[in-house]
Amino acid sequence: MALSASNPSDRVEQLIILTERLTELIALEAQAFEQHRPQEAAQYVDETSKLANVYRHESARVRADPGLVSAAPLAQRTRLIRATEAFDAVLARQGRALEAAKTVTEGLVRAIANEVASQRAGVSSYGPGAAVHKPGLATSITLNKRA
Repeated sequence: MALSASNPSDRVEQLIILTERLTELIALEAQAFEQHRPQEAAQYVDETSKLANVYRHESARVRADPGLVSAAPLAQRTRLIRATEAFDAVLARQGRALEAAKTVTEGLVRAIANEVASQRAGVSSYGPGAAVHKPGLATSITLNKRA
């Protein structure tokens, strides 16, 4: 999917709208993660993915052919630059929120695994001299749905 602009001014205006909407969606996702409610971010994933794909495609087109936007009025191009700067800032914010959520999640998984391991006891032999060994710290595993 691509923008269907009739001239540079129209293309810049569409890019501004696209960038501002992406910024809004990613800010909402970051806010959900910051408030420890990642399930709320899920509602934005589909639209964000589609718009991010269009943004990536259009950014590559403009990089390859700056003439697509260079004839637009300076004020309009400046608005696009400001929208892009805001987008970059919210991407950095989302990155920090995701990293924090990842760290917390990994810590919880590790704590649960260690607690489960400490509650388990294994018997290595039978009889009057049987020894009970507690296993060492558990290690976490990763399950890949694609495998």
